[in-house]
Amino acid sequence: MTDATPSMPPEREPRISTGVPGLDDVLCGGLTPSRLYLLEGTPGTGKTTLALQFLREGVALSERTLYVTLSETIEELGASAATHGWTLDGIDVHELVDEDGLDPDSEQSILHPSEIELGETVKEVIALVDRMKPDRVVFDSLSELRLLAQNPLRYRRQILALKRFFAKRACTVLMLDDRTSETGDVQLHSIAHGVVSLEQAPREFGSERRRLRIVKARGIKFRGGYHDFALETGGIRVFPRLIAAEHHAEFDPRGKSTGSAELDALLGGGLVPGTNTLLLGPSGVGKTTTAVRCMVAALERGETATYYLFDEGLATLMTRAAILGMDLRPHVEAGRLTITQIDPAEVSPGEFAGMARKAVEERGSTFAVIDSLNAYLHAMPGEEFLILQMHELLSYLNQQGVTTLLILGQHGVVGEVRTDVDLSYLSDCILLFRFFEAKGEIRTALSVVKSRVNAHERTIRELRLSEGGLQVGEALDDFEGVLSGLPAYRGRVAMLSGPAPADGEA
Repeated sequence: MTDATPSMPPEREPRISTGVPGLDDVLCGGLTPSRLYLLEGTPGTGKTTLALQFLREGVALSERTLYVTLSETIEELGASAATHGWTLDGIDVHELVDEDGLDPDSEQSILHPSEIELGETVKEVIALVDRMKPDRVVFDSLSELRLLAQNPLRYRRQILALKRFFAKRACTVLMLDDRTSETGDVQLHSIAHGVVSLEQAPREFGSERRRLRIVKARGIKFRGGYHDFALETGGIRVFPRLIAAEHHAEFDPRGKSTGSAELDALLGGGLVPGTNTLLLGPSGVGKTTTAVRCMVAALERGETATYYLFDEGLATLMTRAAILGMDLRPHVEAGRLTITQIDPAEVSPGEFAGMARKAVEERGSTFAVIDSLNAYLHAMPGEEFLILQMHELLSYLNQQGVTTLLILGQHGVVGEVRTDVDLSYLSDCILLFRFFEAKGEIRTALSVVKSRVNAHERTIRELRLSEGGLQVGEALDDFEGVLSGLPAYRGRVAMLSGPAPADGEA
C-alpha cells in the first residue's frame, strides 16, 4: 500500500541577520541558524571585523555570544573593535592559549603541537560551550587547529566532531580561516554548511579592491558571483551585485522639456523618462552646461535630481552654472538636488551602483547626471566587465523611470576624434557635440544621431553658451562638412550672435 496523502511544501527555514549591511541581501535573507559556516580570506581582508559585526548583531538581539580565539588576545580584539567605535560589551571572549600555555616548561604548548594538545583544545571548546550555552559563536582561527592536527584526517575528524556538537547545542558558528594551508585544501568547504570568501586585490593606483563571494550555502538561494565591499570605520558594507531585472517601477513615459524649445525639437519632443542620453564630444564643447540646463528644467518642475561629479570641482561647477544663469544653490538648499563629488580611485563599481540605488530608492531621485565617465573608466583599467556593469546600472535606472544623462569626453578638437570606450550601443539617445570654424570663430554644432524613443531631427544646429544661458540656433542648412570641423558655408543662414562663452566652459 502507498500513502496517498499529498505532501505539504516545506516551510521556509528561518534566517538570522549577519549584522553586515548588504550581506543579508546577498544571502537572500541571512544565515540559516544552528549551522556551521566558514569565513575565509587572506590576512587583512576583514574577517575579524565581519565576525565582530556578526556577534554584535546577536548582542543587539539579546542573544548570548562567544568569541573563541587561538590567534588574538582580548586586548587585541578590544583594540580592533575600538577602531570602529565599538566595544566588546556583551561578547564573551575566551582565549584558548594564555600565558601558562605558552610557558616553555609547560607540557602542552601551542608551539609544540601534539595529539594531547589537539584533544584538550577541542575538549576545552566543548566544555566552554556547554557552560555558556551561546547562540552565536566565532572560532578564530582554524589555522592553529590545523597545525595542531598535523595531518588532514585528524583535522577533518575534529572539525566534524565540532560541527555535530554545535548542531546539537543550537549554535550558529562562524569559523575563520586565513588560507595559510597548502593550495587545494577543501576539507572545510565540504564540511561547512556555507562558505563566505573574502578577497582583496591591490592596484597600481588607488585603494585596493575588496570583494566577497558566497562559495556555497546549502538549502538556500543566494546571489552568486562577486560583490564589492568596503572596509571602513564602522565596519564592513557589502554592495550586492546589481541585477536590473529584479527592479521595475511604474512611471509616466511622456517626454519632458529640456528648458529649451529648440533643443526639445532637435530631440523630437524632449527627454523621455526611463531613458539614458549620451552627451558626446571633445572637452570644452558644452556638454556639462547642456546637462545642467536639462537638469535645472527638471528641478523647476519639482523633480529630485542627483549629480555625480567625477572630473570638475564642486565649487567650479556651482560658480560656472551661476554665471550662465543656472544657480544650483537654491535647489541644493531645498534638498531637491544632491551633488556627489566622487574620487574614482577610491570607489568600486559596486559601491557606485549602490550610491545610485540609494539615490533612487531612498531619495526618490528621478533625474541623474554622470559627469563624466572618462575619469571613472581611466581609474579602473583592470575592470574587465565594466561595460557589463554599466549596462546593468543603466538598465536599472531606465526601469525605475529615471532620466539619465551620461557625459563622455572625446580626444581631439576638430577633425578626427576618438573615444576611450564605446557606450553608444548602451545609450537610448546620443547628443553629438562638435567644434567647427566659421567667420574666424570657433563655434559649436549640436546634433542628435540616435534616439530609440523619439522621431528626432536629422539636422545639425548651432549651440552657443552665454550669460543668458543655452541657445540653440536654426538648422545649418547652408553648411557642408560641419562634423569634419572645416565646413563649406554658402552664407544664407544667419549665425547666432552674442557674448563669447565663459572661460573654462565644458
